[in-house]
Amino acid sequence: MKFYYIIGHNIAVGSTFNQVHSELQKGVRLARCRKCGCMRETLENLEVSLKSFKHKEAKKLVQGVERWLKKLQPLEYACLGCKHCIPAEAMNVLTVKFPSAASSTLSSCGFEIDEERWPPVAGEYTVLNRSAPVAVSTLSSVKLEEELVRLRPAGLCIVGKTETENIGIDKIVKNVITNPAISYLIVAGKDTKGHKSGRTLLALWENGVNKEIRVMNSQGRRPILKNVTLSEVESFRRQIQVDNLIGCENPGILAERVESLSRLQTAACPSKCGCRKNPEQTPAVKFSSVTKIKAHKPKGLKLDKAGYFVIIPLKKKGIITVEHYNYQNKLLRIIEGRNSRDICHTIVDNNWISDLSHAVYLGKEVARAELAVKMGIKYVQEGA
Repeated sequence: MKFYYIIGHNIAVGSTFNQVHSELQKGVRLARCRKCGCMRETLENLEVSLKSFKHKEAKKLVQGVERWLKKLQPLEYACLGCKHCIPAEAMNVLTVKFPSAASSTLSSCGFEIDEERWPPVAGEYTVLNRSAPVAVSTLSSVKLEEELVRLRPAGLCIVGKTETENIGIDKIVKNVITNPAISYLIVAGKDTKGHKSGRTLLALWENGVNKEIRVMNSQGRRPILKNVTLSEVESFRRQIQVDNLIGCENPGILAERVESLSRLQTAACPSKCGCRKNPEQTPAVKFSSVTKIKAHKPKGLKLDKAGYFVIIPLKKKGIITVEHYNYQNKLLRIIEGRNSRDICHTIVDNNWISDLSHAVYLGKEVARAELAVKMGIKYVQEGA
């Protein structure tokens, strides 16, 4: 009996990896997927996480991932919002079978937290009144933020977009729990296709998260929060009420709702202390943060055994040439392009640079040369 179970288990596991392989292979054949951040992020994460699996079909998938990464084109968009997102569907197949892989296959989306200011997590938000009780997420409706800011409804604390169901929500949680004045979160605007950040926010408030900090009952593609703790999530859920206006893009209606909720808060707390309870009974939130390191001046660039580069912007042609020499001053090759991204990727992809600090220097200098071409200004290559 045990023998048959093992055989059946191995077949099922192999079938999962084969299914993921087939789905991703279809995606890499599509031009739009080869330029999309969804595909790039998925493949890069799989390349790392799959190495922990010993199954032979997993090894085959790793080989496919390494091959497909070489076929990707320069990134043109973070996410197209496709109704059927191939890399996301492939990951769903994997994580249904291996739930523990869900967290490990997400990029580390750490962000800077400044505990001395509010909001502590930087982002594309507009703060109108820090002591006001209402926050608004406009989801993917970017212009709605600007229109609501122009109306400046009484009671509006902060407004901004939320396009992703993981790091976008991480930021909302951090910023809300560090401001006890916020009692309401209005979720409005168009929800992002596939990611469903709005629906995930509602699910977070209603259901919380599991032990992997995955939002329960979310239909988003990857609703796993990697920058908040369970206690922070629970603090967020206790502190606010979420008002569901998903789909509403009328700034006038939103402004009226903000003012209405603000009046409710004032009635509940006439002293305007910014809480629904006695503030002395509400414990201060100690939130997690990443280490902040101050940048220092470089100690000097060591020689790169692969050679050195001379950068020449040709303004009339609108191109940049990069000459690659060895240390006997022999010209090895000339790389030509119209932007720093393509030039640097070409050099890295061909292993024409071998030192990380040299790569940083080259990227900075080629970007300066690109700016010189666009602005019609003089470029002088800086020493390392």
